[in-house]
Amino acid sequence: MPIESASSRPPTVRVSPRGATRLKDGHVWVYRSDIVSADSVPPGSLIYVADHRGKFLGSALYSTSSQIAIRMISPDRVADFLPLLHQRIADAIAYREPLVHDTEAYRLVFSEADFLPGLIVDRYGDILSLQILTQAIDADPVRQAILAELTDLLHPASIVERVDLRVRELESLPSRASGLLQGDKSSTIFTMNSIQFRYDALEGQKTGAFLDQRENYAAASQYAKGEALDVFCYQGAFALHLAPRCSHVTGVDSSRPALEVAEQNAALNHCEIEWIEGNAFDLLKDYSSGDHRYDTVVLDPPAFAKSKRDLDAALRGYKELNLRALKMLRPGGMLVTCSCSYHVSQSNFLEMLADAALDAHRTLRLIEVRGQAKDHPILLNIRETAYLKCVIAVVS
Repeated sequence: MPIESASSRPPTVRVSPRGATRLKDGHVWVYRSDIVSADSVPPGSLIYVADHRGKFLGSALYSTSSQIAIRMISPDRVADFLPLLHQRIADAIAYREPLVHDTEAYRLVFSEADFLPGLIVDRYGDILSLQILTQAIDADPVRQAILAELTDLLHPASIVERVDLRVRELESLPSRASGLLQGDKSSTIFTMNSIQFRYDALEGQKTGAFLDQRENYAAASQYAKGEALDVFCYQGAFALHLAPRCSHVTGVDSSRPALEVAEQNAALNHCEIEWIEGNAFDLLKDYSSGDHRYDTVVLDPPAFAKSKRDLDAALRGYKELNLRALKMLRPGGMLVTCSCSYHVSQSNFLEMLADAALDAHRTLRLIEVRGQAKDHPILLNIRETAYLKCVIAVVS
């Protein structure tokens, strides 16, 4: 059994001085290259971590396959993970109670940022959607404990698991299909910022919607005006938030299924929005060289930098998008531009945006530089928990 009980002592894994320094600096990951000794440690074990001299550093969850071999859970000696799991889930739910408003959909558990590495739980009304990303969290006793705690605290109609096949492969976990773990309800309608959305727990990307943008949707709606263009609109969240403030809104995405949901969402909210299926780069190239002009443009592309080696290419991609958007904006127009690439820092993103403005012969005045919603907390010592950038600026 990968998660030790209180009656058995977790094995000890020793880490290199570099790994120990990383932990002492407040991070919670140790990479496999910094493992000094881990003899016969089963997959997904609760372990004690020590430096190369044997000094105790804390308790962690161990992976035998991932390059992130150690994920710390406590600086203390934890003999049994399950009671800690119960408490951490309860704490994560309580943390959000004073922070989350005007929505029935938000993140309940955010992995390392809620001190539960490998577990993500989102709430969509009375449906919970979870992702399991590590060997330890995938262990049957842990799975059952998660379901029991969520059921006891929240009484959902259903709990759905969304499976990331690539992550399961990296963790050497058996293949598993997304599906209902509990209950029989897999779709609902939820409200976010007074706007209604259809939700199908077994369709769409990730856990179903981009909840990390929730507060940015509301911020963008404060400044939107005139004719608006929402590029990479997915299921229409930005477009729907712009619609009450704008005379005409166009949403663009390459996914027909996403646009079909966007159209349903528009009908649900009695909005008239024009949806265009197409490649964003091609469309912006054509529009910016033609006579298409807008008062508001939103750019919310997928992550362009999946790793550090993708950084230069990602910045070129972001610059091309923003350059073309800037050329299409009328003087006094609003640009809302985003990046969810962790490897593109806020300073990288702002520098790219400044270069794009120079090349477009436009001037940008920043109104807001924003991040992810408060239900996606950021730990200062774990930079990976801060990934979303959203800039709102006036163009002249």
